[in-house]
Amino acid sequence: MAKHVVATVDEIPPGERKIVELEGRSLGVFNIDGEFYALRNSCPHQGGPLCKGRLTGFLESDAPGEYRYTRKGEVLRCVWHGWEFDIKTGQSWWNPERMRVKSYKVDVEDGATVTSGLEKGPYTAETYRVTIEQQYVVVEIA
Repeated sequence: MAKHVVATVDEIPPGERKIVELEGRSLGVFNIDGEFYALRNSCPHQGGPLCKGRLTGFLESDAPGEYRYTRKGEVLRCVWHGWEFDIKTGQSWWNPERMRVKSYKVDVEDGATVTSGLEKGPYTAETYRVTIEQQYVVVEIA
């Protein structure tokens, strides 16, 4: 499994996304209320740029005239034909048992954790102490 740093936490504010290229794949990384999710940027219907689509939610009602907007920003609508997918699971709302978009594991890691895994090269240079004070969004591809 390969891990890829795709952004700092503040580069993708809540309700926003960032589209990245990793290992020949286009992915959309989404921030939903401080939780990060990654989906393949290809609609399984006809390959449209799914992650460029509109973020939406659902209108629910228990009785006539009573409506509430739920799951705001958790549903992604494809720009080509309007197919909808759950950002958290990749499942389609049209046929959740059979249709889904590939999702990827996303973690938020401290800067020191991310940089500690780097391999040392064959050359050495004078070094200085550096502190890393940010958190990074890391996508894992199996």
